[in-house]
Amino acid sequence: QVQLVESGGGLVQAGGSLRLSCAASGRAFSIYAMGWFRQAPGEGREFVAAISSSGSSTSYADSVKGRFSISRDNAKNTVYLQMNSLRPEGTTVYYCANGRYSYITSGYDYWGQGTQVTVSS
Repeated sequence: QVQLVESGGGLVQAGGSLRLSCAASGRAFSIYAMGWFRQAPGEGREFVAAISSSGSSTSYADSVKGRFSISRDNAKNTVYLQMNSLRPEGTTVYYCANGRYSYITSGYDYWGQGTQVTVSS
């Protein structure tokens, strides 16, 4: 079992920044990829970013490329999502996930409870 706890969400003005964190416990953090997804009410879970187990590979959704940055600290069992130049359409719940390096939800075995990000215009 893996427990994932997100933090860092909140209210920010358009153009502002937030840094999300996801602390993991349970199985060996450093041998699994991590991902961030987001989900608006009534919508499916959308890929945002992923990072390989070592951190050497990252991938991003086109909608966030150049504005968001994913990173990880394997010594702290934590993955981060730095979000800059936030837009109102970024208002949604963000989830971190643990599993294989993938941009689809089925690639991940464990999910956090989510953290709300609200971007005001």
